[in-house]
Amino acid sequence: MFDAAEVKRLAHLARIAVDDTTAANLGGELDTIMKMVDELKAAEVEGVEPMAHPLALSQRLRADAVTEAPERDLYQQNAPDTVAGVYRVPRVIDRS
Repeated sequence: MFDAAEVKRLAHLARIAVDDTTAANLGGELDTIMKMVDELKAAEVEGVEPMAHPLALSQRLRADAVTEAPERDLYQQNAPDTVAGVYRVPRVIDRS
């Protein structure tokens, strides 16, 4: 059972500020959580295969193929400044 002192010690380790009233309330909540964990530990899982998803679904994947023609020159027509097919932007880091 988590008493207020234990909750305050755990809160200190986690660097969380907890007042006395909250510590008393959290003790009961932590007890409930630990009881649920104990119930989960008691579950029989021998022979159960781990799974990534509860449903046996397969992901529909599209073919990894280029579907659009490269139109870099068209896209760069409106750019304020380009050099050798790349966009030029103002320097944002001062190296002084």
